[in-house]
Amino acid sequence: MESEEYNKAQLAPNSIVAGRMVVIDYGKCNGCNQCCEVCRSDVLLPNPERGKPPLLLYPDECWLGGCCVAHCPIPGAIRIEFPLNQRIGWKHKETGEHFRIGLKT
Repeated sequence: MESEEYNKAQLAPNSIVAGRMVVIDYGKCNGCNQCCEVCRSDVLLPNPERGKPPLLLYPDECWLGGCCVAHCPIPGAIRIEFPLNQRIGWKHKETGEHFRIGLKT
């Protein structure tokens, strides 16, 4: 007989994705909401308080398109951290060193 605990529905983080792909620097963001207007997957929503950074909802739904970063008027206020399984890697022919975008060698 199965235990009652086994049959309960449980929430768990997505193990494939980090869950923090869109990173907002709240010290730099001026709350212009240009990122919210161009977000294709509606991950970013305008903050109800004027001049505050946008709200980040369902970060796992981000398509990693980078529109939010491209339209942000303040460099570094918003960035995308690609999950490890989606980072591009390559090998230097002469030295054999492996490189990956976003990771230090």
